[in-house]
Amino acid sequence: MSPADGAERSTAREPIELPANQPKQFYRGGASIAALRGEPEAAADYGPEDWVASTTTLFGRDGTGLSTLPDGRLLRDAVAADPTGWLGPAHAAEFGADTALLVKLLDAGQRLPVHCHPSNSFAASHLNCRHGKTESWVVIGASGPDPTVYVGFREDVDAATVERWVSTQDSPAMLGALNAVPVRAGDTVFVPAGLPHAIGPGVFIVELQQPTDFSVTLEWQGFLDNQDAGHLGLGYPTALECVDLAGWTGDRLDSLVRHTHDRADPVVPLFSSQADPFFRADRLHADGELALDASFSVLVVLSGSGRLRSDGGELALHQGSTVVVPHAAGEARVDGDLVAVRCRPPVIGAGS
Repeated sequence: MSPADGAERSTAREPIELPANQPKQFYRGGASIAALRGEPEAAADYGPEDWVASTTTLFGRDGTGLSTLPDGRLLRDAVAADPTGWLGPAHAAEFGADTALLVKLLDAGQRLPVHCHPSNSFAASHLNCRHGKTESWVVIGASGPDPTVYVGFREDVDAATVERWVSTQDSPAMLGALNAVPVRAGDTVFVPAGLPHAIGPGVFIVELQQPTDFSVTLEWQGFLDNQDAGHLGLGYPTALECVDLAGWTGDRLDSLVRHTHDRADPVVPLFSSQADPFFRADRLHADGELALDASFSVLVVLSGSGRLRSDGGELALHQGSTVVVPHAAGEARVDGDLVAVRCRPPVIGAGS
């Protein structure tokens, strides 16, 4: 390779379509991901998560979960070699070579267990990590008689009660204590760190989250091999300190959920400003040409087809396309007739 070729390779400019990246999980699902991508349903029923443009590994499993680019490099390594090109100067100044974002397709083939995620401060104190795991769900499909998610305790709960539920694995009590929220395609749910939650069967989402795999699983029996897999190696007495024990009702609960199914603007913001310190997402409705500002981003095409044109080149888009776009690709245009979710990292300076 000539020096010129090496310089060209080191500068990220080209939007790249990524293949599926489905590390095996403990719960069932995956049919909706296969259908979105137009692929045969996998024989194994434990591929319910597609980690898109991932620079994050599964907890305790070195390398598993990382996205590989078509040239064989890990995306993590490509970003480390050129953080400014991939992420932009402002983001690189704040986060270095850290994308500060993980995007997943998640297809719940069964109800997920009641669990929660640590905050930034908890992760820094106990897990030696800058990021906790605040997340948001963009519902893109909902099937079955009663698609439901469960978020936050309905009333204040004391720590001793939660410890008893976990020690006795009282699943009915844990699930019954949560707010049951019916959902349909077009709904979004913001899930701040600490909030206990679960996702019901038949709910298909694009999930945006901080780039960690930190989960404290309150309801481990029937899901995990043993309780040691549920507390991040901290022991439950410490791990449960991250649980939000407050009741979420009325306007406070409503602030977590948005309904956007009836909106078809060219760009539909999916989250309120409370998500800005963690991530951003818009639903794009391209009918002809739609301009996009320069940004590291992940596109998930939900329907239709078209083309993404940028300084880095031109890329065909179709239903099921998952694309990573470097900041250095510059301002981009989507041409065609399609609907997509555009995911981006935090707003610099928003705080978290």
